[in-house]
Amino acid sequence: MTSLHFALADYAVLALYALALIFVGLRQRKLVRESETASAFLVAGRGLTLPAFVATLVATWYGGILGVGELSYTTGLGAWTVFGLPYYLFALVYALWLAPKVRTAARFTIPDTLEAAHGRPVALVGAALVFFLVAPAPYALMTGTLLQAIFGGPLWLCVTIGTLLSVVFVVRGGLETDVRTNLVQFLLMFLGFGLLIGFCFAKVGGLPTLAAQLPATHKSLAGGNPPAYILVWYCIALWTLADPGFHQRCSAAQSPKVAQRGILASILCWALFDFLTVSAGCYARVLLPSLEKPIDAYPALAEALLPPVAKGLFWVGMLATVMSTLISYTFLAATTIGRDLAWRAKKADEVRWTRIGVLIAAVLAIIAALLLPSVVGLWYTIGTAFVPGLLIPLLTAYAPERFRARPAFTLAGMLLGTGLPLVWMVVGQRNGGMDAAHYPFGIEAIYVGLGASLLCWALGQKKEKLRAS
Repeated sequence: MTSLHFALADYAVLALYALALIFVGLRQRKLVRESETASAFLVAGRGLTLPAFVATLVATWYGGILGVGELSYTTGLGAWTVFGLPYYLFALVYALWLAPKVRTAARFTIPDTLEAAHGRPVALVGAALVFFLVAPAPYALMTGTLLQAIFGGPLWLCVTIGTLLSVVFVVRGGLETDVRTNLVQFLLMFLGFGLLIGFCFAKVGGLPTLAAQLPATHKSLAGGNPPAYILVWYCIALWTLADPGFHQRCSAAQSPKVAQRGILASILCWALFDFLTVSAGCYARVLLPSLEKPIDAYPALAEALLPPVAKGLFWVGMLATVMSTLISYTFLAATTIGRDLAWRAKKADEVRWTRIGVLIAAVLAIIAALLLPSVVGLWYTIGTAFVPGLLIPLLTAYAPERFRARPAFTLAGMLLGTGLPLVWMVVGQRNGGMDAAHYPFGIEAIYVGLGASLLCWALGQKKEKLRAS
């Protein structure tokens, strides 16, 4: 990473952030100890207000800040087209259709919903897919990378300290503590990037001046990306409809209206934060045109522009953006272990096993983070492999019963929807790359998975109609 220089005041700001996390985490211990029910621990007693809902959803869903910086630096508006707009569209669909249904059903997890609609085998396979979908490893890696840039030291130590500091409090406090830390992090992520953009305006000028100095590709919506590439990421954005974080927070909302309005408000917040982050990446492209590693766009820009204290606040904002997702995804993975696997298999104490699951998920995240080659590549792999297998069963679970396939066909669709993309990506990797040019028949892996899942659903529907006649 770019050579960094921090003043004592910057370290003081970072220390205050750490103390704030500790204060918020410890504050919840007494509350949850007095109420050990699954509802209190897993879904915060279904009492999330609108501000708390918006803060936790916005902070949780925006963890890949270094990847956004890299894409904004290299493609400009293309970063928004690929990683912003499609997620707004599917979040809007979720708000208008799924959010009220999820809250009204008032189940704890996606596998709970799958079991109610399709049976236990589908729920168990769904639990495995959810576990991979919420893998916190990329966010553990980014947290460790940021801490290493600030304090130095070996990456493994920074990843370990960052991960444990992020997740230790949810062992006792559950979702309530997760939400409270997200409230702090939500404010800090906007404050940090707002400061950076303010200094960019002062140095370069407003958006017209910025646009005049950018390459033409950075000002186009495609950002120099071919349509086929953009279409793949729109398909991966279907992830939103199957996202366990959306499901958990909607289930924890005070009412269906809070869940629905919360997502609509979150879309506006994401759009504002995307404006800040994409603009920052474009300013970095203008001010630092020869940056060796585009992933360093934000750190390098902060190093070039920000004075002490402001620099510390910006780095706290980046840490808050990543750590909020690390905390939430670790807790989601732990819930999968405690509720969806241990409780469902043995009717074990789901709260106790979820607490154990936090530690298991954290250790697995630390190990995997040190083996990951690319965060953006991991997003592509996870979205391509696990979204197709989960999407159709979940959507049909919330649809009228006549739209559901028989459980055997649903299970087959899940296995093929995940298995075939994995095979496709392995073959592509052996052929030289994970893209259509190296895949069998030149077909993107996610299309194969979605096609297989839809085919199994259609066959299951046909079978039901034949039986009915």
